[in-house]
Amino acid sequence: MVEYKYEEKELPDGRKVKVLTDTFEPGATIPKKEKITWRSRLINRDWKLKYLQTGERYWFSKSWYGSEKRKNPA
Repeated sequence: MVEYKYEEKELPDGRKVKVLTDTFEPGATIPKKEKITWRSRLINRDWKLKYLQTGERYWFSKSWYGSEKRKNPA
């Protein structure tokens, strides 16, 4: 079972109460060299063009797809 940490605080009326503190487990950080950015995935010209065409279709197309589809165009 998890051991909770409590901190004792004072209310404005003077009573003292126990307050639950941090309940998360500390995570591990990823070194900067190992982080994967979206730009690093755009390896060559074909990947870059595909990325741009998909973005344009999403924002400027008349026939949107998925949950973004509207019954009445804006």
